[in-house]
Amino acid sequence: MIIVMQPGATDAEQQGVINRLEQEGFKVHLSRGIERTIIGAIGDKTRLKCETVAALPGVEKVVPILQPYKLASRDFHPEDTQVEVGNHVVGGPEVQIIAGPCAVESRAQLLEAAIAVREAGATMLRGGAYKPRSSPYSFQGLAARGLEFLAEARERTGLPVVTEVMDQNLVAEVADVADVLQIGSRNMQNFALLQAAGQTGKPILLKRGLSATIEEWLLAAEYILNEGNNQVILCERGIRTFETYTRNTLDLSAVPAVKHLSHLPVIVDPSHGTGRRFMVAPMARAALAAGADGLMVEVHPNPQEALSDGSQSLNPEEFATLVKEIRPIIAAGGRPGEEWAS
Repeated sequence: MIIVMQPGATDAEQQGVINRLEQEGFKVHLSRGIERTIIGAIGDKTRLKCETVAALPGVEKVVPILQPYKLASRDFHPEDTQVEVGNHVVGGPEVQIIAGPCAVESRAQLLEAAIAVREAGATMLRGGAYKPRSSPYSFQGLAARGLEFLAEARERTGLPVVTEVMDQNLVAEVADVADVLQIGSRNMQNFALLQAAGQTGKPILLKRGLSATIEEWLLAAEYILNEGNNQVILCERGIRTFETYTRNTLDLSAVPAVKHLSHLPVIVDPSHGTGRRFMVAPMARAALAAGADGLMVEVHPNPQEALSDGSQSLNPEEFATLVKEIRPIIAAGGRPGEEWAS
C-alpha cells in the first residue's frame, strides 16, 4: 500500500506510521517530497487494513497497489528512476549508448572495439567475459581473464563496463570489475541470482526473458528492488514468437508499456532483437522514437571472425554511422544527448 502523509505532517507522526507498519511485519520505503511524504509498505495486507492505517495521525490517504509487482510500480514511485553509472545517468535527459563485442575474445580485440565505440560516441562498454551459450560446444568466454581485459579497457577509455553475471557464485568476482551487472535473458527468472546481484548495490541491467510477459519481467525486477537496490535498468531484447526470419521479435511496444506501468528506465537491444546486421540501425532508430532511454549494440572489429553473434554485430564504421543517424531522432524527441549528440 501507499500512505500519503498530510502536508505538514510532523516527523513524530511519520515515525508513528512507520513504527506501526513495521510492527505488523511490513517492509517500509520512505520518499520525502517538497510538500509531502509518501510511505510505501510492502507485506501481508491481511495483517493491517487500509482503513486502520488511514486513521493514524498525519495520514491523508492510503492507496492500495493492485499490481503484483509493488516496488517496480509507478503507483509506488510516480517519478522516473534515474540510474547513475559513472558520470552518466540512465533514465535522465540524455540517451545512453552501450556498445562493444558480444564476447571478450582477446585483449587486442576488446581494446580495438572499446576505442572505436568510444570515439564514435558510446557512453558505456559492453563485453561478455562469461558467456551463456545454447550449445556447450560454443565459445563460452574467457572468464576471469576476460574480466581483466574489461578492467584494462575501462582504464584506457574511461567507459563504464557492462558485463553479464551467470551464476550467484560469480557475483562477487564480476561485481569487483563491472560498473553494471547484466542479468541475461536466460537468467531473468533465476531468483537466487537476482537476489545476490541486488545485494551488491550495483546497477543491474535486467534483460527480458525469451518468452517473458511484461508482468513477469517486472516481477523479476521486483526481486532486485526488494533487496534494497533501486538501481535497475530494464532491457528489451526481443521475445520468441512464431517468426523465424529474425532471431527474435523485437517488442518495441514494451517500451511505452513499461514506462506507463513502471518508473524504471528502459533500453533496447536491437542486435539480439533481430539477429541480422542490416536491421540493427533501423530498429535502433525506432526504439529511440518509441521513447527508449538508450541502446545496447553489439560492435566487433571484424564481425566475420567473431566467435559469438557475428551476424548481428556492426563493424566500427557501421556503428559510427548509426550514432550519426540517431542524433535527429533524439533531438526530435526533445531529449538532449551526451556530447556526441550535440
